[in-house]
Amino acid sequence: MPFALAGLAMGPRAALAAEVTLPSPASLRAELDAALKAGKPLVVMASLEGCPYCKLVRESYLAPMLRETGQPIVQLDTGSAAVVLDFAGRATTHDQLLKAWGIKVTPTVLFFGKGAREAAPRLVGASIPDFYGAYLEQRVATARASLG
Repeated sequence: MPFALAGLAMGPRAALAAEVTLPSPASLRAELDAALKAGKPLVVMASLEGCPYCKLVRESYLAPMLRETGQPIVQLDTGSAAVVLDFAGRATTHDQLLKAWGIKVTPTVLFFGKGAREAAPRLVGASIPDFYGAYLEQRVATARASLG
């Protein structure tokens, strides 16, 4: 039986594609250290559960970039009480950290380099899908260039 039909045989829910996810970091410091050792910035997506624009950015741009280039990318969720260690190694929650960074719009994509400093301008929102990929690639390139 062809693969697509096999999924339908298991029922309509099984035939639907699984939700694409990005890694949720335990420690931003560890993620950044690993990224920098690979000569790359750390990309952090601020997301909100149920946000259709977040889903678009995650599935159409960030997950493929992670898969195809190995670009280190993690996701933090507004409203989430999940614990994460910040760049200084202090325990906080996704929501507290995003508030401390002044994130007000999701999706927001941030680019961190040496010293846990933002190495490129934030990519806020997803209202221009025709150019989003180019804006994302430009910011990753800017952040990578800042690594020296």
